[in-house]
Amino acid sequence: MVKNANELPGDPVAVAPPKGAGIRAAKKVPVGFIGLGRMGAAMAANLAATGYRVIAYVRRPDQMDKLAALGLKPTTEIADVFDSEVVISMLPDDTAVRDVVLGRKDLGIDGLASGLKPGTIHLSMSTISTFAASDLAREHARHGQGYVAAPVFGNPDAAKARQLFIVVAGAQADVERCQPLFDSLGQKTFVIGSDPGHANLIKLLGNMMSATTLEMLGEVVAVARKRGLDPKSLLDVMTSTMFGGRVHKIYGDKIVRQSYEAGFVIPLVLKDVRLALAEAETAGAPMPSVDVVRDRLITGIARGYGDLDWTALGLIAAEEAGLCGPTHDQVKGDARSASAGRNR
Repeated sequence: MVKNANELPGDPVAVAPPKGAGIRAAKKVPVGFIGLGRMGAAMAANLAATGYRVIAYVRRPDQMDKLAALGLKPTTEIADVFDSEVVISMLPDDTAVRDVVLGRKDLGIDGLASGLKPGTIHLSMSTISTFAASDLAREHARHGQGYVAAPVFGNPDAAKARQLFIVVAGAQADVERCQPLFDSLGQKTFVIGSDPGHANLIKLLGNMMSATTLEMLGEVVAVARKRGLDPKSLLDVMTSTMFGGRVHKIYGDKIVRQSYEAGFVIPLVLKDVRLALAEAETAGAPMPSVDVVRDRLITGIARGYGDLDWTALGLIAAEEAGLCGPTHDQVKGDARSASAGRNR
């Protein structure tokens, strides 16, 4: 196991991908995958490219050809994933994950808990509440199945490039069985204990650090523009001195360029903000800066920006400062052009 030079004693362990036969052995069994949005499709495609046989459950038949072109084995029958040794879910919220695990009688969907064989692992890579993670872990345990929480840091581009950071919690034996999958999906795995809820708490708190940083970046860029200062100069100085982190560099550049192409759309950010605030309330630990971000996100949705990336916090800050930014139609047009360019 490898640790970064800047890690302190007691920090989570950063596990370097192991080499050798373990990965090859793991590929002999199929892997189920549920949740084939932009993130999930990129992750499932990487597993297939590594050599796994990925059974991809999708509810919409019109998605079958697209998923097959990625090297996946698509199906509209959830029971087709029940023979997998590991089933990965990458779903948007608590409700979606609960529906998959517990089933939906009104939709005629069997749940993983009742359908998977004892010993099968549900690898939940969704960003959900700690409460949902604990409930789902108990339900799987009741059926003799494993549950590992493994939310990720990274956007769809990072997922495609296998540059995700994966935060993992679950029974040690289950985590070890899943490690070859993590090696195919991300650049580093952080194993932080046996309580699945702790992995989801870290993910939520990390997203809050990013969201509040984006809000502040938007505010200082708005001040710079109003004072006639090139915001790129501001960003160059800041990211070359005291603020050289990934969030400041990557998202700061997008805010300066007024680039709001969807990666992490505002409604999903708001969902995470509300989950984090609920965790904070339960802990009796106020998060007033996150309250500000929540209100900004609600404002953005009210203004029709629900299909934009969370970098649109910069757009909202600019509008609040009385600056004339690009119209929503222009923003969407730029996003479509960028997406088309990547798909050529």
